[in-house]
Amino acid sequence: MKVKNVKFALSMAKFDPSAIADVPRIAVAGRSNVGKSSFINYFANTNGIAKTSSTPGKTKLLNFFEVNGGEFYLVDLPGYGFAKASDAERRRWGAMIDGYLAEDERLCCVAVLVDIRHEPTALDKQMIAYLHHNAIPFFVIATKADKLSKERVRKQLRVIANAFAMGQADITPVSSSAKLGLEAVLSKMDVFLEEDPDSMPVDGAPIESDRTT
Repeated sequence: MKVKNVKFALSMAKFDPSAIADVPRIAVAGRSNVGKSSFINYFANTNGIAKTSSTPGKTKLLNFFEVNGGEFYLVDLPGYGFAKASDAERRRWGAMIDGYLAEDERLCCVAVLVDIRHEPTALDKQMIAYLHHNAIPFFVIATKADKLSKERVRKQLRVIANAFAMGQADITPVSSSAKLGLEAVLSKMDVFLEEDPDSMPVDGAPIESDRTT
């Protein structure tokens, strides 16, 4: 995949498929302050399309970004695990994320972001378990890879893989500041987009892959 252009489309508090084009969607999920906005800016090759902040909990809505003139949408989900939010606010965000993941029939995969420097949190594991349980395809992006040595990156990938009971090949180390890992992420996205039901070949033959579900 070559990302030619990305533009902000709209935000939603509750998912409404009639408000957007009927094209595939790739969601970006992760705990608060894991680097979702920085990753989206890296993906889009621009610093301003997603608002970054040192304060967790910045994203409070479902934010849709149109990629390559409407080829698909990248969907920025609210970050989970923001400790300073009220219980009511955390429940609202949780319901928003759950509602979107359960209702979007054009969702072809979820990119789950984790901080490569730390072992996945209980909420990270809960997200992976949710995706497994609901048979939603996903892969994992390990952010902030530039903060560690190459040997430490390899070690942490093993830690993350063990925590999620998955193979290391399904985890991609990325650094938005050092511009590392995007090509590997785009290759994974390509596979999921090709497997989208409405992107099937004319004869309806499925496309083989080893995607994680």
